Amino acid sequence: MKKSVITITAALAVGLGTIFGGVSVKTEAASISSLKGEQNKIHEKRSNLQSGINQANDKINTLKDQQADVKSEMKRLDFAIEDTTTKIADKSKKITDTQAEVSKLQAETKVIKERINKRNVLLKDRARSYQENGGMVNYLDVLMGSTSFSDFIDRANAVATIVQADQEIIKQHEADKQELAQKQAKVEKDLASLEQMLADLKTMNQQLNVQKKEKDKMLASLKDQEEEVHEGMMELKEEEQLLAAQEAAIQKAIQMEKEAQARAAEEAKRSRTTNSNSGNDSGPKSDSTPNVTSGVWTQPASGYRSSGFGGRGDGNHYGVDIANGTKVPIVAAANGVVIRSYYSSTYGNCIFVSHSINGQVYTTVYAHMTQRYVGSGASVKKGQKIGLMGNTGASRGQHLHFELHKGPWTQDKRYAINPVGIVPLP
Repeated sequence: MKKSVITITAALAVGLGTIFGGVSVKTEAASISSLKGEQNKIHEKRSNLQSGINQANDKINTLKDQQADVKSEMKRLDFAIEDTTTKIADKSKKITDTQAEVSKLQAETKVIKERINKRNVLLKDRARSYQENGGMVNYLDVLMGSTSFSDFIDRANAVATIVQADQEIIKQHEADKQELAQKQAKVEKDLASLEQMLADLKTMNQQLNVQKKEKDKMLASLKDQEEEVHEGMMELKEEEQLLAAQEAAIQKAIQMEKEAQARAAEEAKRSRTTNSNSGNDSGPKSDSTPNVTSGVWTQPASGYRSSGFGGRGDGNHYGVDIANGTKVPIVAAANGVVIRSYYSSTYGNCIFVSHSINGQVYTTVYAHMTQRYVGSGASVKKGQKIGLMGNTGASRGQHLHFELHKGPWTQDKRYAINPVGIVPLP
């Protein structure tokens, strides 16, 4: 039977001192000293666990601070992406407007070029006329051919007007060419600048989106780390709680040790008079409590052994199964202290009991019960009813799954031993 994931790495709780296999009981002082030694070890381990829990808390707080920083940076990136997106739209509109302006300028350029072409024709005609008629000589002839001073003045004004008109034509011709060149240069420059700005903004937007994706990954990683640390801290807390329960169980055992030592001789004498063979009945009993046998251990339930210790089809079986009918009592296999009494998804209703036998710690497990009669921290006597046989948890029929560990119960069951030959079984 497999156990659900519960980290119990230091289950060192001990119960009442008793007799095992005829070995004499330790002296009261030695037993109490041993219990206090175990208690001190557990207390030290609890301190170490608490230190680990505090470190985990600090780590979680650090990770949360880092997540807050990343979220703040992501918010800044969101604003930056929104801003660049807006600017990209603005520059795109300006490029469209500038392109429209280019089209308009192209139309204006056509008109200017036509004017320039006309002036070129006019100037060529003037130059041809000057060449054919002697150029400035004709203007002198005009002036010298005046009949009076008044006529001379009129002729001079006329010549000046003609010359000024030619100069204006040439000047306007040059101005039109310069205006055309300037407009073309300006529009081309503006368009190139806008296109460069747009390209830069798009590059910036891509970079910002890459940064945001990296921050998304970083935030997810930090959350995973926080969850992992939190799970580890929960395991530490669960282990620390178990150690606390075991430390309390030891304290209770210390108080009871003196009484147990005083009763040990009388109890051993009385137990020897009981029928030690009652556990050998192989037939199932529907409502019977097994007889308490002499010695340290007694049979935990009546019935028949339906499965043994070791390998089987579904993997290693770290205990033995005792099957029977309904309302069959389950009893404590030896004197001890209940480490934990709870419902497990695999063990079902189960009870863990710690025993201290001549200085050796043992742990017994009783699983799949339909009812539990004792709670965590309770002291139990050998043969005391602690529950009823059932079919709870990962079970395939009415039975008791019984485990014996020479030491603490651990998740990997490394201390599990075959109870056959140690604990009386059917």
